[in-house]
Amino acid sequence: MLSRTASNLFWIARNIERAETTARLLEVGARNALIPSAGGGFRSEWDSVLRASGTATAFAEKYGDPVQRNIESFLFFDSENASSVASCIERARENGRIVRTALTGQVWDALNSAFQDLQALRRTERSKLSVSDLIDWTRRQCALVKGTVDDTQLRNDGWDFLHIGFTLERADATARLLDVKYYVLLPQVEFVGSGLDNYQWRTVLRAMSAHRAFNWAYGGEVTPPKIADFLILNPKSPRSLTTSIDEAGWHLDRLARAYGRGTEAQTKVRAMIAELAEARVEDIFDEGLHEFLTRFIDEVADLSAVIHRIYLSGETR
Repeated sequence: MLSRTASNLFWIARNIERAETTARLLEVGARNALIPSAGGGFRSEWDSVLRASGTATAFAEKYGDPVQRNIESFLFFDSENASSVASCIERARENGRIVRTALTGQVWDALNSAFQDLQALRRTERSKLSVSDLIDWTRRQCALVKGTVDDTQLRNDGWDFLHIGFTLERADATARLLDVKYYVLLPQVEFVGSGLDNYQWRTVLRAMSAHRAFNWAYGGEVTPPKIADFLILNPKSPRSLTTSIDEAGWHLDRLARAYGRGTEAQTKVRAMIAELAEARVEDIFDEGLHEFLTRFIDEVADLSAVIHRIYLSGETR
């Protein structure tokens, strides 16, 4: 497969997954904003969302104080924010247009329909669009794209590049969503174990559509170590860091077999899989949840850079 085609497929997936992540971040902020914060009113919850998304500086430069309505617009509609839902869907559709012949008709229709619906949302009066409606719309559109990829795409190297994009972005997203909890909790360490603390942890689970699955796995008792274990180390959890990196490794191994050689990408992903397999949740909290997540996000970025250099840039094959 041409590196240009592989790159566009990879970024279709990353942009769709990133759009869904931004919607999930919006849900975390909206749910947490329903209860007063002990250390800064309603603003700290929304500020935590901006910080975890990596867009706090860009938002401050454009809007100033983190006011909820401005944050909603910035994270959903703002074309100047590369991580906004609108920006991600527009880029995914453009990536798809470039490699139209590498996509089934159903995948292209899903991408194009999401783009057309987005234009209709832009024309709708903002007061008529609730944040919950925008979140639900995004999740439906992203699920439709991912579903048609798995239902209709040929299981060739293009399918692998799509799934590598999905899984790496999902790993980064889970880490960032967990980090929202860190940013909310950080200024009020004395509230660990309180009702507010437990509510925020449950919010993270619900935003990842993982609340019921967590109850099945752990019997319903919500504690920070159990949630961290579920979202970081549990291979049965579909959005855990372990599951995401393991699936990325599986698809990279398929590429190695298809192309007849392994690369630095396979070596690096195996090292990440091995580290997660040996980790214990106690060790993660000893290191510091934020520190662990920050290091993991950096490792995902490094792996993505290696994949880009080897497979997507055309420099090395």
